Amino acid sequence: MPLFMDRHDLPGATAEQVAQAHRSDLGLEAKYGVQFLSYWFDADNGEAFCLARARRTEDMQAVHRESHGLIANEVIGVSEDNVLRFLGKIADPVDPTQLTSAFRTILFTDLKGSTTLLQELGESAYMVLLTEHDLIIRRALVASRGREVKHTGDGIMASFDDVAHALECAAAVQVGFEARTAGGGTPELRVRIGMAAGEPVDHNDDVFGSTVNLASRICDAADAGQVLVSELVRDLGVKKGFSLVEAGERVLRGYPAPTRVFELLRTLA
Repeated sequence: MPLFMDRHDLPGATAEQVAQAHRSDLGLEAKYGVQFLSYWFDADNGEAFCLARARRTEDMQAVHRESHGLIANEVIGVSEDNVLRFLGKIADPVDPTQLTSAFRTILFTDLKGSTTLLQELGESAYMVLLTEHDLIIRRALVASRGREVKHTGDGIMASFDDVAHALECAAAVQVGFEARTAGGGTPELRVRIGMAAGEPVDHNDDVFGSTVNLASRICDAADAGQVLVSELVRDLGVKKGFSLVEAGERVLRGYPAPTRVFELLRTLA
């Protein structure tokens, strides 16, 4: 879908209010076929900007209208080159002559201790923190050409056509959160990631099936800051030059026997 950026003139708005508005947009994006990738807030000038994929500009406006009523003052179409200065390098486009298949790598993220954070910080501060969390993950998704399937409340489910892109995304997510901590970001946010590969079922912009279930359960089994993957992802990733090491067997909910999982190391083999 095309990329669009919009601008909202919001004199007097606070970062908390803009974060809440963005969160409301995420709750309605699927209804209108919109995928919000990121947003920026310029408090000094009272302006907010949203970056999203949508079929039409009207679909973005429809989300804003229903979720909070803050209609954009301007919406423009942008290319991926236009957003490099905001999101960093984006991978070169896939050769259009290449055929795509039903094979996908599914990635789940989960923010550890999200319930405790909500109780300790309160809803308003927690929403600001969750928005920061979402931006780190979505930046990695855009850079690695992943497709966000859904927001799970304290994490994101994404789909990739190439296992290497999924592994690159996982590493970038962890680097992003580590950089935030090193830069003094508090409280510390720690995310666990799980991945599996196969041929999930696509329906109405959602993805279902055993591959999705396995990726979700592997994510549940990971420790904070850890990336765990299925055996198939390990096999394919090693061929692409990634370092993935045995992490033992884990008892996954809903699976009758322990499952072998592997941990992604940050450096290439």
